[in-house]
Amino acid sequence: MEHPFHLSFARLFIYISLTLFVGLTSIPDSEAQRFKISLLTCDPGDELYSTFGHSAIRVRDLDSGRDLVFNYGTFDFNTPFFYVKFIRRTLDYQLSLTTTENFLYEYDYFKRNVREQELALSEAQARDLVAFLQNNYRPENRSYRYDFFFDNCSTRIREMLETVLGSSLKWNHPTDVPSKSFRNIIDEYVYPLPWSDLGIDLALGAVIDRTANENEKLFLPDYLEAAFQRATIIGDGPERALVAENHTVYDFPDTEGQQWDFSSPYLVFWALAIIVGLITFFGFRNKRLYYGLDIGIFTILGLLGLLVVFLWFFTEHSQTKYNWNLLWAFPLHLIVAWYLLVKPLHPLVKKLLLTSMILTDLALVIWILGFQSFHPSILPLLLIILLRTNFLYYNLKAFIGLDKRR
Repeated sequence: MEHPFHLSFARLFIYISLTLFVGLTSIPDSEAQRFKISLLTCDPGDELYSTFGHSAIRVRDLDSGRDLVFNYGTFDFNTPFFYVKFIRRTLDYQLSLTTTENFLYEYDYFKRNVREQELALSEAQARDLVAFLQNNYRPENRSYRYDFFFDNCSTRIREMLETVLGSSLKWNHPTDVPSKSFRNIIDEYVYPLPWSDLGIDLALGAVIDRTANENEKLFLPDYLEAAFQRATIIGDGPERALVAENHTVYDFPDTEGQQWDFSSPYLVFWALAIIVGLITFFGFRNKRLYYGLDIGIFTILGLLGLLVVFLWFFTEHSQTKYNWNLLWAFPLHLIVAWYLLVKPLHPLVKKLLLTSMILTDLALVIWILGFQSFHPSILPLLLIILLRTNFLYYNLKAFIGLDKRR
């Protein structure tokens, strides 16, 4: 789940060193007699890249004493056009291998909790799972096209277990839980980071507002951990729990209390709406447009609209499609800003202002009807758009005429 682009330099050095050390790149089949297999679940961190936590598989070879972690959450730092591919989702992730000690180094350093679930696999099942990981770690197999919801460090582990155990695995998903959309689920994690929450809601489209079934929820490490705890194995004797033992690797005290963030988008945008409302009120009383304000607003909205268009049409991200934030963050706002700057009485200006009003109203309808959930903090932005477009539409020609006579 984590983006290794943000890993510490220390862990990067360790990773590169270990991949060069041939002795740790595989576990010979001749030694695959007794293994202990565990799921490692790492709690979220303070940065956006670590907001959703992380999952990995620990393999202990009881014969040789090797203690390794298979990690599906890494990628090649030397990939050509790294940043372009990262943004467009054409960057391949890969399965990496390191020692458990080195894997845990970062989590100890950043004081992030780690829990371990040791699996109750038979000898044959454990051997098959190790063989699966070995095959995945082959150079021709280790890379894959990452997808945040459907192909990541957690879903790879879920699919691995389903492949190895087949019909012997029962997830025992709960049936009495409230339905949640993909957006609802990620909101549980980004709520403490309001600007990140806003950015995610602006970037991701209506496709993530559908309900996630219980199996799909396992794209998040915490949900995968809970599913492992409920799961059972059948068919080779009495039904038994998938998890044989639970261990706490790290359990750091929570030293942060709940604090008010006066720079949150909610407060910033509502303060901006009040200021724009007052400017509009005094402008109406004094017969002044103050359309320099609108040039700035429409420029920012137009640039945001271009970003939405880029993510929708020019990247491989499936979750950025059908993003109806485009209705209020409209690229043609840039044309409005340009004409207000150079020729405010051009006939196209009123047509674009009317279009902006209609599209913003449509965005509100889409929000109310539930076709896409918008971030709550954009409500004052929508009010600003409606207020200023109406004000300019009905007063532009008359007030500019008064300005010239003054």
